Amino acid sequence: MNVKEFAEKLDMVILTGEKGLQGEISKVYACDLLSWVMSHATKNDAWVTVLTHVNIVAVAVLLEIPCIILPEDIDIEEITLKKAMENDIAILKTHMDTYEICWRAHEILH
Repeated sequence: MNVKEFAEKLDMVILTGEKGLQGEISKVYACDLLSWVMSHATKNDAWVTVLTHVNIVAVAVLLEIPCIILPEDIDIEEITLKKAMENDIAILKTHMDTYEICWRAHEILH
């Protein structure tokens, strides 16, 4: 499923415009420790994190993660959004908590 379809099905807000919406999602990975994400997440994961600094984009690019999901309506820094758009990484925002995101994503991805 591509990022755009995923965001629409889960009623998520797309913060990065049209950038990165065609990327494919195969599963969801949730973690807030960058070094752990770099050693455990995989290509085509949708990444759920409360982190908002620009380093999350670097990790997403490195691992070929098509989108980053911010739970609980967390606001994000403008510089992070700009860097994500420059690198075709979609950033999504939702009112759901991490558990609900993962649970609902599992239902639609499997």
